Amino acid sequence: MEIAKSYNPKEAEETHYQTWEASGCFTPEINKDPDAETFSIVIPPPNVTGSLHMGHALQHTLMDVLTRWKRMLGYKTLFLVGVDHAGISTQLMVTRQLKKDEHKTPQDIGREAFTERVWAWKEKYGNTITNQIRREGLSVDWSRERFTMDESLSKAVREVFVRLYEEGWIYRGKRIVNWCPKDKTVLSDLEVKEETRKDGKLFYLQYPVKDSDKKLTVATTRPETMLGDTAVAVNPDDERYTDLIGQTIALPLTTREIPIIADEYVDAEFGTGAVKITPAHDPNDYEVGVRHNLEQLNVMNTDATMNSETGAEFEGLDRYAAREKVVEKFEELGLLEKID
Repeated sequence: MEIAKSYNPKEAEETHYQTWEASGCFTPEINKDPDAETFSIVIPPPNVTGSLHMGHALQHTLMDVLTRWKRMLGYKTLFLVGVDHAGISTQLMVTRQLKKDEHKTPQDIGREAFTERVWAWKEKYGNTITNQIRREGLSVDWSRERFTMDESLSKAVREVFVRLYEEGWIYRGKRIVNWCPKDKTVLSDLEVKEETRKDGKLFYLQYPVKDSDKKLTVATTRPETMLGDTAVAVNPDDERYTDLIGQTIALPLTTREIPIIADEYVDAEFGTGAVKITPAHDPNDYEVGVRHNLEQLNVMNTDATMNSETGAEFEGLDRYAAREKVVEKFEELGLLEKID
């Protein structure tokens, strides 16, 4: 037998790991002691669309050390491995591939065909993560490998949600979410990239106080959302507006009247010190709305066009077109103070 002149770690590691995996060294059943205590740990499933980085390596190493230590102490151990379907990321990757290869959109091929493409993509490209985990040498039980879209896991999630609902621990209600009008789906905060537009404008709109010659000026970057305003808020300690708290605004471009409320959320030193409150279209406004029991008036459709709540003049307009029209109407009414 010829001995290699130098040690080849890649070859040795692959050979050893294949032997360990084939012989079931990392399964709980390797421990034959019927009285052995159990120890299990679940790997936080990495996204199937990505690849492992140094953060994963550190985390996995710590988990593997714990698992191997418990195994050596005589515990019946299970280090459960799996990957996450990363819904939005996977959808984006397949959408890009579809556009590049066939110049089509998901809507062109339909939901069922697109879902099939997603599964095919997962089978073709989803092995990067699992191969990397093997390269790490983790003592995970591959015979129990899981994918977050496995039917058994989906069933377990549904069962837990039903149980929690029946026991009164969860409820269904309205909340502010990140919505993508292009893909028509909710996005997590981690999937949203915040950017400050250099060409953004600040519109100063005047709101008439009912039964008075006074006007309140509010500043906003999104004038179209004023159609969903349900209050104007001022700081309770702001002496400029003390006499207006509790009075009513005749909301321009609508037939609605909205209250002037006091809330410490408002920074009296910022802008005009008066803030339009649109609970259905701003997370901070939502919280103010909950505190004051304000109506959550959604004025947009899922494709970011204005809905019927905005009136016939605005219904169906894209949000940016509606923005221009709202500004135009305020200017016609003499209620546009300035644009910065």
